[in-house]
Amino acid sequence: MKKRSSLLKKVWKYILLLILISLTFSYAMFEGGFVSWFLFYSFLPFAIYCVLLSIYSLNELKVTRILPKSDFNAGEVLKVIVTVKRANAFPLFFLVIEDHLNEPLNSAKQTKKAKALILPGMKKEFSYDYIIDELPRGEHFFRSFTLKIGDPLGLFEKEKTLIQIGKIMVYPAYTELLYRPFENQYDQGLTASRERIQRDTSMAVGLREYQPGDRFSWINWKASAKRNEIMTKEFEQRQSHNVFVIMDCVPNKRFEAVVSFTASLVRAVLKKGAETGLLTSSIDRAYFPISGGETQLRQIFYHLAKMEAKSLKPLERIIETEGMFIQASVSFVLITVQLTKPVIEKASFIGQRKGSVTLFLIKGKKEAASDTERSLISLASTRGIRVIIVNEGEQRSSFSEVSLRV
Repeated sequence: MKKRSSLLKKVWKYILLLILISLTFSYAMFEGGFVSWFLFYSFLPFAIYCVLLSIYSLNELKVTRILPKSDFNAGEVLKVIVTVKRANAFPLFFLVIEDHLNEPLNSAKQTKKAKALILPGMKKEFSYDYIIDELPRGEHFFRSFTLKIGDPLGLFEKEKTLIQIGKIMVYPAYTELLYRPFENQYDQGLTASRERIQRDTSMAVGLREYQPGDRFSWINWKASAKRNEIMTKEFEQRQSHNVFVIMDCVPNKRFEAVVSFTASLVRAVLKKGAETGLLTSSIDRAYFPISGGETQLRQIFYHLAKMEAKSLKPLERIIETEGMFIQASVSFVLITVQLTKPVIEKASFIGQRKGSVTLFLIKGKKEAASDTERSLISLASTRGIRVIIVNEGEQRSSFSEVSLRV
């Protein structure tokens, strides 16, 4: 039905063009004189052009999209060059060309639009470019072009969609952080330690007297019998500052700041030579075990690039559900925009069982903590949880704080 309607419309345009030619010719024949014939002969080229344009095929147009690179960071500028080539020099009055972008790119600020009006004339090759000022994070696809040509009279217009797939990956923006692990000193506030000490129980280097908290398996029964007092093995101490990050994915206007800080933190830890892991729970659960190196960094950044704030579970629920499976003996980092009592309670439980816990609370630019958050920060401190407020645009100072900013 649609094809039939299109055919009837085209036939009607031919009839209308024929009527216009007949009217101008009849006017010239009956009126006579220079003006009437000049009008007829002036209209005739336009009529002929309309007929030729109606049989001109857009299939000869070859459109190419040139991207400077495939990997970007959020906030970078993207300049796309679009070139058009054709086999013959048939004059084109105008060409409207539009590169179809996905919704995030289409909504981003554009200095030059992806849709352009070109006057190619008889050129066989021409081009235009458009600029996206601030690329949004994510995996973005370019799918097709729409081409449209027409005649000066507006009678005949032709439109064609050309499929040409392109893709860019926009990784989260990050800040260069000077990562330093933390330790609690409740009488002096929060300070930074050079490393986190762990005992390597595979190598005993000496003996010492039993101290409260020593494990039963560390007792050296032979030495205890000789000295008539309980002696435990002294193990070699190894230094570690591995970090496991749990990122909150609840819908929030500051979610981009959460992703950006997570990327900055993970990158800083790995560049320091330590190892890190990540847990997120949005549409799907994603778990990256503790590891190091460039491969781990690329995998986490690729995951963060596609993250969406669509979590149906609050952070405390994720900690409760996943806490049993997370590797022990590491520093735990929680990154969230909401500080609540349930989060503190669950974080303190995991801290008592497995390792130290630091919570980074992401706030807006120059936004201070509320009275409720101040009281919760105090509660977290008594439970052995560090809470550090990070304002957007001030990530660099996250690990240089001497005390909590409240």
